[in-house]
Amino acid sequence: MSLLNIMTRQVTTIGMDETLETLQHIFSRNKFHHVLVVDGTQLVGVVSDRDLLKALSPNLGTAAETMRDLATLNKKVHQVMQRELRTLPPTAGIYDAVRLFNRERVSCIPIMDESRKPVGILSWRDIMRALELQQQRKQQVASD
Repeated sequence: MSLLNIMTRQVTTIGMDETLETLQHIFSRNKFHHVLVVDGTQLVGVVSDRDLLKALSPNLGTAAETMRDLATLNKKVHQVMQRELRTLPPTAGIYDAVRLFNRERVSCIPIMDESRKPVGILSWRDIMRALELQQQRKQQVASD
C-alpha cells in the first residue's frame, strides 16, 4: 500500500519566523498535533503541539501571568521546531513508514516530493486506519 493513498494531503504549514502565538492559534483551531515548517516552499522543520507546550510559560492565562510569561508567545517557530527531519516520498510503502516509526523517535513523517516540497504528512494513526480498512476489506471478501 502506497503512502500516497493513506497520507493526509491537506498539510498545514507555518513560516520559520512566525510567532508561537500564531502557532498556538493554529493548534487551537485544528485537531492535529504537527505543523510543517517551511522556508518559502521548502520543508525545514516540524513542530508539534508538545514542542509548543514546552516552549510556552505554564503561567499563561493564569492569575500568576507576568509580562515575561507573555513574552514567550513572541518566540519564533524556528526556535522550537525539530530540524532533523525523517521524510519519505509519496511512492514509499506503508511498511517503509512502519520501519521509520519503529527505528526513529518520530511521531509524524512529512511526505515530500523530489523538490523537497511537502505534499502530505503521515501519522501512526493514518497507518492504523489503513490497516483496519485493509482488514475489513479482506473480511468482506472472505464473507462474500
